[in-house]
Amino acid sequence: MGRVTTRVPRLRVDVGSGVESSRPDTVLVEEPLEVRVEGEALATTMRTPGDDFDYAIGHLLTEGLIHSAHEVAAMMHCTDVDASGVATFNVVDVTLRPGGHLRARPRARTETMTSACGVCGSQSVDDVRSALRYAAEPGRARISPAVVAGLPDTLRSAQKTFERTGGAHAAALVDTAGDLRVVREDVGRHNAVDKVIGALARDTDPPFGDLVLVVSARASFELVQKAAMVGLPALVAVGAPSSLAISLAQEVGMTLVAFARGTTFSVYAHPERLVAGPDVTQNI
Repeated sequence: MGRVTTRVPRLRVDVGSGVESSRPDTVLVEEPLEVRVEGEALATTMRTPGDDFDYAIGHLLTEGLIHSAHEVAAMMHCTDVDASGVATFNVVDVTLRPGGHLRARPRARTETMTSACGVCGSQSVDDVRSALRYAAEPGRARISPAVVAGLPDTLRSAQKTFERTGGAHAAALVDTAGDLRVVREDVGRHNAVDKVIGALARDTDPPFGDLVLVVSARASFELVQKAAMVGLPALVAVGAPSSLAISLAQEVGMTLVAFARGTTFSVYAHPERLVAGPDVTQNI
């Protein structure tokens, strides 16, 4: 398996003191990953090596190409080598169960996916809306504001790769008590979400109607889309939301929380899922 981090030389410059110092630094690895289904290339993304099978399952689910990880019979790395002859493990080949097939055609893209790419280049966001299979149930996944406020710290405490590099996004699935079920890190925020969804889906079929997705990034349309594709009823983001993310969350019944920092957060869609507390629903 490829390395998650690597050591590189670094020159540190302090303009104030005029001091320059050289020493090695630990940085996050970014390499391409190609996902194939039955030997045919499906997608290539720039990701941090590790949890590649989780990524493959999560990507297939959030793209609506499979409905359950049980539709997959096997996954394997097709080992290639770099210029120095070291195996890179940058291709995953997915084999479907006998008689199985992809449930939709892969969405057409006009550009290569990068670690920052979600629905980038999709012909139409309408394609995403029409593929949604689940609507969040209003009566489920009630969560207290105190738990919501604590989720960024819960996520941060599990970000071991970020601790070493300062360069990894993270995504976690938590229950309504705020307890971590699974967490994944990656150079790309969309990859981290695919990995965390795929990790859970390998043991549990969606919809995930009693869990909350927590991300260390902004709340973009594509992250809401990925959450909606597996029936997650709430998304909590450390960063800002986009207008399209808010619109989609409102449409599919998802509670969308952003700017979750310290003891405060902002709710942009479906605040009714929050358990009533002092001044919680006022001025939302």
